[in-house]
Amino acid sequence: MIGIPRTPLLLGLAGLIPFVWGLITSFERIDGLDDYWQGWPLLADYAMVILPFMSGVIWGFATNATGKQAATLYILSVIPALWAFFFILEDTALLSAAVGFVVLLPIDYACTRAGLAPLWWMRLRLILTAVVVPCLVIGHIVAAPSFLS
Repeated sequence: MIGIPRTPLLLGLAGLIPFVWGLITSFERIDGLDDYWQGWPLLADYAMVILPFMSGVIWGFATNATGKQAATLYILSVIPALWAFFFILEDTALLSAAVGFVVLLPIDYACTRAGLAPLWWMRLRLILTAVVVPCLVIGHIVAAPSFLS
């Protein structure tokens, strides 16, 4: 993971654990473990936590901007949290969350190009998104029908 500082890299990778665990337990539920801690519910709830977290990241980038650029980023920063609130619902939750994470990438890219995010930021985001989105999409395909029926 060339050029990404160790601490953000390790913390970012640690943040993938619930997504990967949620995907694994979408295939095979663990008896005796509450449903909340596995499969579809875990994936949906954790996505609802991380998307608003990303709102805070964009807000932080906006604090380094000025004028219209700052105003635009402040406006954009509320979208991930609102997306989680309005669109991570029932049978489409995991797909909606996956879309939310993909839509964040151009914002991150713009912040990096504008010098508002560190140069390593996009590398980290691409790595994390490359794991998160498949976990959500595959989790939807595998777990949503059995969980919601």
